[in-house]
Amino acid sequence: MTNAADPAVVVVTARPDPGGLTRLFAAPALALAEGSQALAALARGAADLVVVEDRPGLDAVALIRALRLRPHLAHTAILLIADDDPAETRRRALEAGATDVVLPPLDASDLALRGRNLIALARAQGAVESQARTLAREVERAAAESQEREREIIRRLMLAAEFRDDQAGDHLTRVAGCVLAIADGLGLSEEEGNDIALASTMHDIGKIGVADSILRKPGPLTEPERFEMMQHALRGYQLLHDSPSRLLRLAAEIALTHHERWDGAGYPQGLKGTEIPLPGRITAVADVFDALISARVYKPGWPLERARRFLEEQSGAQFDPDCVAAFLSRWDDVVALVEERPADRAA
Repeated sequence: MTNAADPAVVVVTARPDPGGLTRLFAAPALALAEGSQALAALARGAADLVVVEDRPGLDAVALIRALRLRPHLAHTAILLIADDDPAETRRRALEAGATDVVLPPLDASDLALRGRNLIALARAQGAVESQARTLAREVERAAAESQEREREIIRRLMLAAEFRDDQAGDHLTRVAGCVLAIADGLGLSEEEGNDIALASTMHDIGKIGVADSILRKPGPLTEPERFEMMQHALRGYQLLHDSPSRLLRLAAEIALTHHERWDGAGYPQGLKGTEIPLPGRITAVADVFDALISARVYKPGWPLERARRFLEEQSGAQFDPDCVAAFLSRWDDVVALVEERPADRAA
């Protein structure tokens, strides 16, 4: 479909008075004598219809082929008015990309009808394409708004977990940063890494169902208390898993599996190795590392190097070796993160 400044019809004709031909189409028209002029006129603009009148000295088929090579003219209607050898001209023109061919003898009424139909079709097609672009923009905007709502829900659930637990508020931020480092080290895409990092901030959301007397206890837990604490993984999953949100379902998977161990000795399902979903394996490394370096009411935080050695020692036992290797490959980034958000204070 043409812009307001573009002619609706471009006619390539050698007639001394082309007006009689251009007026047939009842639309703004531009008459040109040479194929090179048509190529120049249509270098960037478009037309609803291009009419090429075949004649000696004009390679009409080559002109049609040249027009079709331009992406913005790939679907423009091209009508050839054949001259001599009409059957062969028709075949070659259609092969080159002509939309239709008018054979001699020329019938002005037939030409006008075909041309106007092609113009109407081009304009209808343009209107449909414009509507499709508008709809695509609306769908994209709605998807962006939906994603932002998902992220807002996750941020608020993260705040709920922070208020409920005794951990410093930066714990979840550091875990997410460590998750990003591991995902990058594993070669995951930026989008996948961002999704896992955001979802990982809800890995302990199930702790909102744990009693304060257990959650904030300054000393070791009894066996019944430990069992109750371990239920947070399953409760977090139950809280999130049936959401229509893809990110919340990912968060449910992480909540359920971030305490599984590579050697199968974890909980709540006792999964082993790659039976544990990758987001859970990634979050396990990030969560334990930050728990080790963080001060709690019942313990001081570990130095970074001591926590690093623990990960190295537990690689292949508690943790996925690839996740540990990926984490250590981004060690400088981890150190910078901890320096920016210190973990040496209790909440």
